[in-house]
Amino acid sequence: MSRTGKKRLVAAFMLVLLLNVSPLSVLEKRVVGAAPKADSLPEISSHAAVLMESSQGKIFFSQNGAERLCPASLTKIMTLILAHEALQQGKVAWSEEVTVSQKAWETGGSQMFLEIGQKVPFNILLTGIATISANDACVAISEHLYDSEAVFVQEMNKKAQELGLKNTMFQNSSGLPHPNHYSSAEDMARLAHYMLRNFPESLEMHSQTEFTFNDITQYNRNPLLGRYNGADGLKTGHTDEAGHCLIGTAEQRGLRFITVIMDASDPEERFRDTETLLNYAFRNYALHQIFQAGEVIATANVKSGKERTVDLHLTKPLTAVIPYDRQADLDIQFEIPENTPAPVQKGDSLGSVKVMLDGQALARAPLQAAENVKKAGIFVRFFRLIGGLPGGLWRLITKTWHNIF
Repeated sequence: MSRTGKKRLVAAFMLVLLLNVSPLSVLEKRVVGAAPKADSLPEISSHAAVLMESSQGKIFFSQNGAERLCPASLTKIMTLILAHEALQQGKVAWSEEVTVSQKAWETGGSQMFLEIGQKVPFNILLTGIATISANDACVAISEHLYDSEAVFVQEMNKKAQELGLKNTMFQNSSGLPHPNHYSSAEDMARLAHYMLRNFPESLEMHSQTEFTFNDITQYNRNPLLGRYNGADGLKTGHTDEAGHCLIGTAEQRGLRFITVIMDASDPEERFRDTETLLNYAFRNYALHQIFQAGEVIATANVKSGKERTVDLHLTKPLTAVIPYDRQADLDIQFEIPENTPAPVQKGDSLGSVKVMLDGQALARAPLQAAENVKKAGIFVRFFRLIGGLPGGLWRLITKTWHNIF
């Protein structure tokens, strides 16, 4: 074969390769990378354990996760949520003074040693709850917000119902033992997810390693702080009935996980099991960017528009938490209206894109118009209409028109 013939053969081969690359194939290459084999599921010694990915709230691992157990001081996450919501709604001010009652002073267990009649800023009480699990501060806040702890507990249970916590019932604001005070590891994970999503700034308090009040310095009992990379929360708990409990959270490379351990035999077991869950999570999952912010990824048809289509893009990056060994299995789906009437304004929401795996959505985001599309004039729309008619019908109309005139 001549040199010219060889070049033509190579060119033809390259053309065939190019013609067989679809837009979806290009998209898959953007998320597929070296995929190490996934570790086996973690072995947990504690009675109940849950691993949740924080951005979507998806549970990746659950051991006895729906079983009703004593939550001990994990209860305080709900107390803190109601306190943060009261701040958000303007029902209380950050530095507003709270007067300590005798009931708060009498509350046993872990405490910040409040004194009867003492006036303490609301934010200091919150910090005492978050860092050293102060039971007396829980009662003081509940009475300040709702006049009595009993009414506050009703609000706790109302919030639990709103969040769909089917295995949770509270009897007090602190988690002290009560026969009808219970929750589950999965419910606690969902509660922690709600708190981190709505009040991420609360981690500033939860990550503090010590707390000083009334010249008494106490230390945060969370064993993750300073021992696990990226750990910054969230809450420990312990009673004889509940065993040793821990809601943990850590962030690495933009990826955050939540762990829940309930009814561990000792503090070291709850730390070891939490570490096992976090190691499994960070070794087997990665945060991948599917699309960049502002990137045009689709088009929508515009009915009666000056332009017949409009580009669609995302205002924020679309990311998904993906198992390392499942990246090639992603299914990216677009939901776009068949026709959008003009005019279209830049920023209008026109459908959505979602990332699917095994029939479940890993991420979803709205698609927005990238530019304005004005409505076409009447003559443009008329000529588009007649231009779309079948050729025979158009010839008949033209012939009739000439016969008339």
